[in-house]
Amino acid sequence: MIGSLAGLLVHKSPPALLVETGGVGYELEAPMSTFYSLPPVGQPVRLLTHLVVREDAHILYGFGTSEERALFRSLLKVSGVGPRIALAILSGSTAEAFAACVHSGDAASLTRIPGVGRKIAERLIVEMRDRLAAAAAGDHGVMAASPVGVAAEAFSALVALGYKGAEATRLLKNVPAGGSTEEMIRSALQGAARE
Repeated sequence: MIGSLAGLLVHKSPPALLVETGGVGYELEAPMSTFYSLPPVGQPVRLLTHLVVREDAHILYGFGTSEERALFRSLLKVSGVGPRIALAILSGSTAEAFAACVHSGDAASLTRIPGVGRKIAERLIVEMRDRLAAAAAGDHGVMAASPVGVAAEAFSALVALGYKGAEATRLLKNVPAGGSTEEMIRSALQGAARE
C-alpha cells in the first residue's frame, strides 16, 4: 500500500495529477479541495494517498489532508459508493458541509453533487451519520481534530439531550465557529433558551 507520495509536481489537470519521485512518474486523481491547495507545476508536493486495486486497473488517489483521505475511505464503505462518487463528493462539498447535510438529513443538497442520485443520498445519510458521530468522538481518528469533528460532536450532544436532528442543526448554525465542543453546546443551548 502506498500511504503518501512526495516529489515534483509535473502536471495537474483536474482530476489528474502527475508527481515525479525517484525518476518515476505517479499518476493520481485528486478532489478539487486538494487541487486548490497544490503548488504551481514544477514545485515539490507531498500528498497522502489511497490505492484502489481493481481487476483492470490500479488507481492512486491523492489528498492534501488526512481528514480528506479519512472521509474518502469512510465513503468507500457505503454501499453503492465507489471511488468516483467519493471523489465527486469531496470535490463538490467541503467536509463540514457534507457532515451538516448528513446530520440534518438534507438529501436534496447531496443530490446536487454529480453522480449522487436520490437513493445514494439517502444511503449516505443513513450510513454516514453514525460514522461521522464515531469519528467526532475519536473512535477511529477520522476527522477527530477538525472543525467538522467539533461541530459533529456538538450535534451529537444536542441529539442526546433530546433535540431532533433538524433542531440541533438550526441551533448550531447560529453558533460562532472556532470554539470548543463545550462552548458550541453552551451557545446553542443559550440560543434555544432565548427562543
